[in-house]
Amino acid sequence: MLEQKLKKGDFVITAEIVPPLSGDRDDLFKRVAPLAGLVDAVNLTDGAGARLAMSSTAASALLVAEGFEPILQMTCRDRNTIGLASDLLGASAQGIKNLLILRGDDPAKGDMPTAKAVFDIESSELISMASDLQGTLGKKGREITSPPEFFIGCADAPHDPASDWQPDGLRRKIAAGAQFAQTQFCFDIDTARNYFARLNDLGITQQLKFIVGIGPLLSLRQARFMNENLFGVTVPERTLKRLEEAGDQKAEGQKICIELARAFKGIAGISGVHIMAPQQNGETIAQVVKSIRGF
Repeated sequence: MLEQKLKKGDFVITAEIVPPLSGDRDDLFKRVAPLAGLVDAVNLTDGAGARLAMSSTAASALLVAEGFEPILQMTCRDRNTIGLASDLLGASAQGIKNLLILRGDDPAKGDMPTAKAVFDIESSELISMASDLQGTLGKKGREITSPPEFFIGCADAPHDPASDWQPDGLRRKIAAGAQFAQTQFCFDIDTARNYFARLNDLGITQQLKFIVGIGPLLSLRQARFMNENLFGVTVPERTLKRLEEAGDQKAEGQKICIELARAFKGIAGISGVHIMAPQQNGETIAQVVKSIRGF
């Protein structure tokens, strides 16, 4: 189990899979099958980019039935408080334990731009709800017959902190009940060192396990796109130069990802890596994981 591995101090590897735009379970398994036996858990996105896809809850339940350990991504965007609470109980009933709570992307930027966002609560409040459901529900303290047991995650974005920076957002999430964090892409080893040195000094890494986001860059073009369009992501100039000079940019991107994973393993406060591979597939992630693990 992911929770037990993190508590033991194991360096974990998780991977993100976008559920297909399909009603066929086989289309999901085609994406996930290459990761079997390689990763410690698989994230299933919840309408990433505000684009239509198979339900992350349904996809997670299907993976549980096939012996995978999913991390259910749940956003605040599409459901009100009642719907979110019901879905959390339903997820538990299907054997889903790991949660990654997110705000959710703006529908106006997705493929159904006229859809209305709900945002009845924010991510810290949803974390609190998931934590509270493990005991009682609401102000009246209604008893839950069989309370769920969740391992609750939140999002974070490593950066080079200013001298007066304080992790107030992380502290709110910890107070709400977050137990681990998966981060946005971090392509800069110096940024990671500085960020986690600060979190270590402030005692944050003693309260929250951090799984740092990395990914095999597909091309120089993709790297530049991330720099310009992904909030909180910086691909350093030296990485851009490596890609530009590489004869095979995809292979170089994989090499950079593997190097980062191995380097992050030596940074105090980092408990694992989370591999995201936009516009690529499970086979690519599997190749990277095999190299990281030394297979």
